[in-house]
Amino acid sequence: MAARLPPNTLTLKQFLVRRQVLSLYREIMKTIKQIENPEYQKELRNWTRDEFKQNKGTQDQDAIQNMIYRGQQTLKELSVTIAMAR
Repeated sequence: MAARLPPNTLTLKQFLVRRQVLSLYREIMKTIKQIENPEYQKELRNWTRDEFKQNKGTQDQDAIQNMIYRGQQTLKELSVTIAMAR
């Protein structure tokens, strides 16, 4: 008989995915700080927050992994763009 988890308790897999998402969010925000133009920084911070908030309730693990992958690709592109601008 499997043990029941209290409501709102994350499984190990959910916990690990959540940690991965939060790490990606922090890394994106840290990268945005490297942009010299404060207006671009603000715009990208707001866009990032909106994207993460919009997808916060997603439960489908495949969709979440796809979003993480796309976020990582976007982070790479942002990093390259910042490096080229310097």
